[in-house]
Amino acid sequence: MPEIRFQIQWPDGSQDTCYSPSLVVKDYFEPATAYSLADFVERSRTALTIASDRVQAKYGMPCGLALGQLRQIEATASRYDQLPGPTVTVLQFLE
Repeated sequence: MPEIRFQIQWPDGSQDTCYSPSLVVKDYFEPATAYSLADFVERSRTALTIASDRVQAKYGMPCGLALGQLRQIEATASRYDQLPGPTVTVLQFLE
């Protein structure tokens, strides 16, 4: 399966590189686009769950890396919940 990484910027300006085992994330994110924190987390949840399901369909097991990435996104996002109007910017896809 083609995997992809995407670089994001959190509300405090810090950056992370996220992993997906599937290109499906390109259906949910646009480079150089800011998303509200809640929208970013929901889009991540949807895209990474689909990606994990595709791995399970092909290999018989869900993708631990995709699910781990989702847990990391959710944990990091929870640090910014209290901010007024937090956004996450998807900077680019790294192929």
